Amino acid sequence: MMYIYNDYGGTHTTSLAAAYHLKQLPQSERKLTSEEILNVKYFNKLTKEDAGKLIFRGIDEEGNSVYTIGHRSDKLVVPSLKELTLLLEEKFHFNEVIVFSNTSPTVPIAMSIGGFLSRALKIDFLGVPLLLIGAKQCCDNIFRLVENTKQIGKAANGEKVIILENEIYK
Repeated sequence: MMYIYNDYGGTHTTSLAAAYHLKQLPQSERKLTSEEILNVKYFNKLTKEDAGKLIFRGIDEEGNSVYTIGHRSDKLVVPSLKELTLLLEEKFHFNEVIVFSNTSPTVPIAMSIGGFLSRALKIDFLGVPLLLIGAKQCCDNIFRLVENTKQIGKAANGEKVIILENEIYK
């Protein structure tokens, strides 16, 4: 099975989701510290040039691959990847369940503004503190989103591609 966490930039909530999934962050709904957030691999590191790239994050405890992707404003990326997966299954007997999980619904306004200031405008002294505020606001929602994503993946029931648009998990 493959899990692919996706959102606009692929560097903030997706990085946190992958880190939770891979047990690189505490497995609880508690608020993360600034240090824990800043130590997450790729958090606030990717650029617009990384958009559309599948980034391998690791193998989870059950042997499943975990990836992230930033799709920018292009809503066709995930549906296109679904179609490619189904084509590979049909043509080459690719036999892997893929779960796409959208982390965008967890993004608070502080993270959106902080990400824009830091990644687009390169104003880290303003952007990073806002990113940290936003990450602390949404980390519990991201944790629950990851837990839900894993549960749905385990219960795939023969589906080859699962697309989760998600909601805020409270």
